[in-house]
Amino acid sequence: VQLVESGGGSAQAGGSLRLSCTASGSTQDTYCMGWFRQAPGKEREGVVGIYPSAGTTYYADSVKGRFTISQDKAQNTVYLQMNSLKPEDTATYYCAAGWPEGSCGVWRSYNYWGQGTQVTVS
Repeated sequence: VQLVESGGGSAQAGGSLRLSCTASGSTQDTYCMGWFRQAPGKEREGVVGIYPSAGTTYYADSVKGRFTISQDKAQNTVYLQMNSLKPEDTATYYCAAGWPEGSCGVWRSYNYWGQGTQVTVS
């Protein structure tokens, strides 16, 4: 599975950004797709996951109500719409995929990674 991200960049606090991730290779809609982030000096953390087959979504508490994951199954693409951005959202964001271990909200389900894209909120 190959994952290619786009989007990201810089935004003011309260602003919005949108990330995209297109999957190729041995992809199936029974794979989890999701987004993780890693801030400097911190561990990588799960942000949001989706089970494409059912459209079931899972959000970290820190982003609930502000971030939204969506998908275009025909294009094997997931999107992360980030609204009401905060400086603490600053991180490198990684698209991820993997077989669900229980659910796509179980972050250890993910073992394929994109290259990462920087999001900076000031």
